[in-house]
Amino acid sequence: MLRLVLLFGGKSPEHEVSIVSARNIWQAIPKDKFEVLLVGISPKGKWYLEQPENHAKKDFVIGKDGIQLAILPGDEQHKLLRMDNHQSLGKIDAVFPITHGPNGEDGTLQGLLTQLDLPFVGPGVLASALAMDKDYCKRILTLAGIPNAPYVTLYKHDKGAINYASISAELGHVLFIKPANMGSSIGVRKTTNEQEFLAAVEHAFQFDIKILVEQGVNGREIECAVLGNEFPEASTVGEIVMNTGFYDFESKYQSADAATLYIPAQNLTPEEIDKIRATAMKAYQVLGLEGMSRVDVFLTPQGEVYINEPNTLPGFTSISMYPKLWEHSGLPYSDLIVRLVDIAIQRHRRDSSIKRERI
Repeated sequence: MLRLVLLFGGKSPEHEVSIVSARNIWQAIPKDKFEVLLVGISPKGKWYLEQPENHAKKDFVIGKDGIQLAILPGDEQHKLLRMDNHQSLGKIDAVFPITHGPNGEDGTLQGLLTQLDLPFVGPGVLASALAMDKDYCKRILTLAGIPNAPYVTLYKHDKGAINYASISAELGHVLFIKPANMGSSIGVRKTTNEQEFLAAVEHAFQFDIKILVEQGVNGREIECAVLGNEFPEASTVGEIVMNTGFYDFESKYQSADAATLYIPAQNLTPEEIDKIRATAMKAYQVLGLEGMSRVDVFLTPQGEVYINEPNTLPGFTSISMYPKLWEHSGLPYSDLIVRLVDIAIQRHRRDSSIKRERI
């Protein structure tokens, strides 16, 4: 049996969603293949060893009953230490971080796990950082010739120079204002006039010092799950159909009636499906993504595919698209978890073979 750390929580607005994702993974993970250690990261960044019976409670709070842990970079066997009795958690074979948003999937946690020399699920440091920063992500996609919505980048220190007239003349009046480094559509607003725009800019700057103003794309919102390292695979595609508004945080996690998810997506031609999957795979490889990612795209009435954004540690709640897409592609939830851990270990073995010292 492999000893797996299921890492969740974190210093992120998606803290609670991460707890739910981890709960679902815990329930589905094959206990005959893995000994699972539940490690929660509090909103203040402290690490705690948690017990399954506490984690299962709806009023669960990381650290309330958990045992605080210390991290020991450089130690081959004893990487996590209990603070109560100074005993090591012992050998760890892999880590499954299901930490959404900033400080969880932006490369910072991945850097720490790399320093600990632990295999971990999901992309590495650079790819995680690129995918999280919407500005740099779009720059790379554009350089690779992968279509994405036209946009401009705004910085908080230049807020006084922001001019709605010039931006709307360039991008139109239907605009999406987004923090550059945030997940689950937190801080995102759709605007159609100057008053809405200025309020949305103020709102977005609460979450980041850099924001994007993106041209609204008239298209269907399609999602594709990608899995693997050097030779990734793409799932079937699913569609989000909004009953009202757009697919923001509340639509994803708090309102069951705001959107309808179709898996597989309906009324697509085989050619359209192939184009979406190929575009998702190309974006995945161009950004250097490995392990897993959900790639979100727009399909326009003209048949064009625009990348919306990749999500490197997508949700694993009961309504999350990533595991559902793979389930409909013939890979059940529990088998998907096993596959993701195996992919993480394969990548760690590959990277560990690279010489780090002068010969």
